[in-house]
Amino acid sequence: MTPNICVSIKPKNIQEALSLIEKAEAAKANFIEVRLDDLGEKTNLGDISSSTKIHLIATNKLPSEQGSYIGTPMQRLQTLINAANNGFQYVDLDLSTVGLEKQIVDLKGLGVKIICSFHNFDDTFNSQEMRDILDREINSGADVCKIVSTAKQVQDNLTVLNFVSENAVKTRLVCFCMGEYGRISRLLSPVFGAFFTFASLGQDNETAPGQISINEMRTVYSSLRQ
Repeated sequence: MTPNICVSIKPKNIQEALSLIEKAEAAKANFIEVRLDDLGEKTNLGDISSSTKIHLIATNKLPSEQGSYIGTPMQRLQTLINAANNGFQYVDLDLSTVGLEKQIVDLKGLGVKIICSFHNFDDTFNSQEMRDILDREINSGADVCKIVSTAKQVQDNLTVLNFVSENAVKTRLVCFCMGEYGRISRLLSPVFGAFFTFASLGQDNETAPGQISINEMRTVYSSLRQ
């Protein structure tokens, strides 16, 4: 198998987005997450989607989600609707989103797939907590279910990878640990059945703690196939 990798980018303007997407294409990314919370221009999103054939994920994170979007909930949703209307294939919505089910129905009506995500930036989850979160995400109508925690020790990766192995048959699951201790699960979760994992373009381009560059990941995956 060749694991799917999503490169996450956080551009400040359209031109920077196009440049980062070009680099992600050269690195052979399977998905590109475009973090819209820092993007100053949100009216020309079609220029981004028309620049690539790689599937794009629109994400618009609040400060509580370690993002920087400070608009109203309605403005935040409108940005995601704008992305859906302008060629993005996926939209990421947090499980805690008010009116989540309605937003999912409305966005799906525009032709996009929904990633429902839940993050714990302070600690890891146990298996039962992850099962409960996954059930809620599946019941929301999500096409992809994302559960991300923070490893406090190397052993935390084992809990996550075992969970992925047991539950990836239920849905398209993205699940790993953040942080320096979580790098193992970032790397190995697709090997255990995850739909994709996240990577950076390289040093100083990380959008979350513990991200590994896509080139480093491709090198390891190539070694595993030998």
